[in-house]
Amino acid sequence: MKVMKSRAPKNFSYSVYYEQAPEGGYVAFVPALPGCHTQGETLEETERNVKEAIALYLESLAASGETIPEERRSFQGRVTVPA
Repeated sequence: MKVMKSRAPKNFSYSVYYEQAPEGGYVAFVPALPGCHTQGETLEETERNVKEAIALYLESLAASGETIPEERRSFQGRVTVPA
């Protein structure tokens, strides 16, 4: 009898950007996963929500046979321009 070994699930890590929403609360988005964004009243709630949003996003990709993206090296900066 052949025994199937189960593989441990691979962990993925993504950068998440949080912004204060003008109407209150916070918005979070994941640049490596287009369209993956969420919101919450507090940073803690927003973090829970974005973890759930990422998990659902990856689950949807896997269910449709699409490749799960791995984040590439990214940079954040600030520029000032006259207006």
